[in-house]
Amino acid sequence: MIPPIANNFVAGETPRSALSHVEDINQQGVAGILNLLGEHYEDPENAREDTQEYIELAEMISSRDAVGCISVKPSQLGIDIGADVFEENLGRIVDAADCRVWVDMEDYTTTDTTLDAYEKYTRQTDGNMGLCVQANLKRTGEDLERLADLPGKVRLVKGAYDEPPEVAHKDKSTVDAVYKDLLEYAFREFDGGIGVGSHDPEMISHARELHDEYGTPYEVQMLMGVRESAQRELAAQDIPVYQYIPYGSKWLSYFYRRVRERKENVAFAARAVLTS
Repeated sequence: MIPPIANNFVAGETPRSALSHVEDINQQGVAGILNLLGEHYEDPENAREDTQEYIELAEMISSRDAVGCISVKPSQLGIDIGADVFEENLGRIVDAADCRVWVDMEDYTTTDTTLDAYEKYTRQTDGNMGLCVQANLKRTGEDLERLADLPGKVRLVKGAYDEPPEVAHKDKSTVDAVYKDLLEYAFREFDGGIGVGSHDPEMISHARELHDEYGTPYEVQMLMGVRESAQRELAAQDIPVYQYIPYGSKWLSYFYRRVRERKENVAFAARAVLTS
């Protein structure tokens, strides 16, 4: 059972609890992106099991008319086992899902394989997919040039992996500047829409300015449990907002990672413990 404090960041352990959370935030004008927790599998059976749950989850989203979609991790679908395993499992999900299928981006060693699989399937679905790209990677500008010619959406995030300096920008101010530049390129060159994956008010404001200039549709994507009042405020301004919603039995490591990442999350957790 997930303790109350972790429930702020994780929507339970079952698809049913996760969908109930989606339906709750739908009432506030916020859509959901559901992610089953799990990553870096070495056993193909684990990857097959999560693949099947994603297929069933997509069917549940459609049957309950929830405003939401799904997001999968390559290492959860077997990319560490083999590119063919990952591609096959991703293909099964894409074939079965009526909702958009987002593909998360993990560490830099998996970027090429992830891009290749995404390109294959987003063409087959005429763009009913989305891909996450990370501004801290030095290669991302070239990757966006490739993605601009494909149907589908792109979610731009700053990047959370501790990558080596040979491949990634390490200074926060540099990453912020690069994020703005990449965001402008995406608004200028993409037709399918942009996912602004950031909690940073400066980046969200910049996206709004770019939308006014270029007219490109966009949505703001934030994590469950982080700046949720801002999510509701943006939705009330008719800005499409999606909340990234993790769920599943592997919640503990994810919860601690969220708490460690940001000082305000530590303070939030401390307050919750003291008042529970």
